[in-house]
Amino acid sequence: MPSRIEDYALLGDLQTAALVAKDGSIDWLCLPRFDSPACFAALLDDVDAGRWQIAPAGGRSVTRRGYRDDSLILESEWDTPDGTVRLIDFMPPRGEAPDVVRIVEGVSGNVPMRMELRLRFDYGSIAPWIRHDGGMLGAVAGPDAVWLTTTVPVHGQDMTTTAEFEVRAGQRVPFVLTHVASHLPRPHAVDAERALAGTEEFWTAWIGRSTYDGPWSAEVRRGLVTLKGLTYAPTGGIVAAATTSLPEQPGGPRNWDYRYCWLRDATFTLQALLGTGFVAEARAWRDWLVRAVAGDPAKLRIMYGLDGSRRLPEQTLPWLSGYEGASPVRVGNGAAGQFQLDVWGEVLDGLHLAREGGLAVTDTAWDLQCALLDFLEGHWEDPDNGLWEVRGPQRHFVHSKVMAWAGLDRAIHTVREHGLDGPVDRWRETRARIHADVCERGYDAERDTFTQFYGSQGLDAALLLIPRVGFLPWDDPRVTGTVEAVRRELCENGFVLRYRTDADGRVDGLPGTEGAFLACTFWLADALHGTGRTEEARDLFERLLELRNDVGLLSEEYDTDTGRFLGNMPQAFSMEAMVNTARHLGGASTKTSEGRQEQAF
Repeated sequence: MPSRIEDYALLGDLQTAALVAKDGSIDWLCLPRFDSPACFAALLDDVDAGRWQIAPAGGRSVTRRGYRDDSLILESEWDTPDGTVRLIDFMPPRGEAPDVVRIVEGVSGNVPMRMELRLRFDYGSIAPWIRHDGGMLGAVAGPDAVWLTTTVPVHGQDMTTTAEFEVRAGQRVPFVLTHVASHLPRPHAVDAERALAGTEEFWTAWIGRSTYDGPWSAEVRRGLVTLKGLTYAPTGGIVAAATTSLPEQPGGPRNWDYRYCWLRDATFTLQALLGTGFVAEARAWRDWLVRAVAGDPAKLRIMYGLDGSRRLPEQTLPWLSGYEGASPVRVGNGAAGQFQLDVWGEVLDGLHLAREGGLAVTDTAWDLQCALLDFLEGHWEDPDNGLWEVRGPQRHFVHSKVMAWAGLDRAIHTVREHGLDGPVDRWRETRARIHADVCERGYDAERDTFTQFYGSQGLDAALLLIPRVGFLPWDDPRVTGTVEAVRRELCENGFVLRYRTDADGRVDGLPGTEGAFLACTFWLADALHGTGRTEEARDLFERLLELRNDVGLLSEEYDTDTGRFLGNMPQAFSMEAMVNTARHLGGASTKTSEGRQEQAF
């Protein structure tokens, strides 16, 4: 069985990522990109689906581990009866080819070690041919070839490459795994020690650009390093998570592929990056955004591939049993083709934030915004699938309408403050109509709260964002009433659900339940702070920080009954929410949270 979701650490080279468990096993790795088929897929089945383990002989869980400073260099240590050994795992920022480097270092004594490499291409379905060539071991199947270099003898047994060796104090034994296309010559061997020094220099220099000096600085830096690790450097896109099909309900069917770039994340990510000094990364994300959504605004997708590709067909992999039996295992994401009205507003909000944050204005970006606004004006009254990508009937979701309002609001501000051209009087009229419509049809005066959609009996954690985008001020009674309703109806053990899955006849059209959504719980901390309950906000934020695993990572959701992580891991939405809430509680300003409610009337 795979390890617990919360027991995984992240390695990355800014183009793909690996997950390493506490037993020294890499159980997930897609090569050469985040969205490529996995060559280690034990995470979603068992060891026969592929993994790479290095650990003391006999197998045992790590004694202690952590990242080296503010990097993605993972150091795991085992104390054994024979001595102490350290395993240094990392992926150098991409050079000629993707590399995974593992260095076994003897700390004390003389420790027997075992290495087990099970390569299975195409998500565990194909065992490759193995051959030796010039001191390297090569594994080839279809389009993929992986090469292993090490200084210890290896041998094959039962479709597995193994090595048994001892490491004494002061000794370092390197293992380097490199991927190339199968039609290319074998790659040049990477020098493990030089790669380690170069990787450490890279991360030291990168995090040194951070301008954040507020409270929780170590947590913020870890969040930023994780976001960088989820960045696809060639295009600037940021994936939602490194994995697919980690379940939102233990053993359930809510298993989705998150190895793509969601437009919804744009504003939150830009807030985190611009608010901590990473202007180059923010510019790369903004540029990816503009390229991805270029074209007919009516055909905007809610998510795109790493390179901006639009078609992400969803399929299942029946040969994988799923994480702890949660099936089906999915690759691709059928929600990519949904109509989610809020995305138009979020793209406009993100591009506005980039402009306000000092990123250079381009004619292309403004032309794109005007085209998106034209679409919003004609379609804001349409029902949609909402930000949670429900697979039930389309509804008039309140958050979707609020974000349509926000898109128009940002455009009006841009014309006024930056002198760009646009039909601002018409935009003001439409903005006012949306505001009035939401307040009339999306607010339940008897319950003193906004609702998930017009006429709904349910709530939605995204309602907490109403004041954050400036739709209403924080002290408006309708806002404070909504915050209290969310606390009353959507909280479990103090953590926030996205919505009640059984409300309104199962609005999402799916069976089962899910855990508390971590990003939404950070939003509640923001809302408590915004409504003047800062001490409660800080207490909730500290509780959230305590949920992080031993290396500072968060998944998408949390099971409040079992204390287990749920959903894909690590989750960019959770990490960027953590960074932004730390900034808000620490007194940082955010352009989109300052609220321009005087423009709404």
